[in-house]
Amino acid sequence: MQRDVSARLSLTVRSAATLVLEVAVAHVHAPEEELRVTLDGAPAPVRETAGPHGTRLQVVAAPPGALVVDYRATVRGRAAAAPGDDEADRLWFLRPSRYCESDALAPTARAEFAGLDGPDLLAAVSSWVGTRLAYLPGSSRPTDGAVGTLLARQGVCRDYAHLVVALLRALDVPARVVAVYAPGLAPMDLHAVAEAWVDGAWHVVDATTLAPRPALVRVATGRDASDTAFLTVHGGVAVLDALEVTAVADALPDDDVRRLVALR
Repeated sequence: MQRDVSARLSLTVRSAATLVLEVAVAHVHAPEEELRVTLDGAPAPVRETAGPHGTRLQVVAAPPGALVVDYRATVRGRAAAAPGDDEADRLWFLRPSRYCESDALAPTARAEFAGLDGPDLLAAVSSWVGTRLAYLPGSSRPTDGAVGTLLARQGVCRDYAHLVVALLRALDVPARVVAVYAPGLAPMDLHAVAEAWVDGAWHVVDATTLAPRPALVRVATGRDASDTAFLTVHGGVAVLDALEVTAVADALPDDDVRRLVALR
């Protein structure tokens, strides 16, 4: 499988800021890629640093001006394995986190999914979240977590992923959030899914069912959206004016929520 992805961000930097980008394909994919950042039309320096689980952070020290980020990559074949398969990782991803309040949702998880485990549990949680939430762009705030999403009964992909992760952690299944490029997604955007440790490996869960899981391309992996945001601004003010994303595959595979799928 060949997957071609791109992201273009246009920002207005109003006061000098440090921008942290997570738009580059994770190291596990070994992509062919190009990244270009300009400020008022001139090249701007970018420094890359490695994050956990193959995540790559591009750091830009930006003075005021018009900043444009252009990234494109080609991914051929599939990664050998999902990153982060040691015991420390699995224990880390059992804990509640800012947007995945698994401790608060434990009674709900136990009541709804008692007696299920393995692939049956993943399919049940995916279907339960998918049928109880309405996918509604603009319906959630950046500070909303899994509990708020369940109460509101609506959200976007990050909200679906947070709720899936929180329910699985409440059932002692290690789970995490992954930002991805998603061929087949409509409307096209950066996408967020969950990953769960089942049967000795990480498997992807996407309760939105908006894109086929085998075609997804990993970008960033973490506890929740606080670890996987495509843009973070520190020490100043920058406004995102536009975001354009593309993700295509030479062939879109079939998908079935009942099947275990590795994000590779």
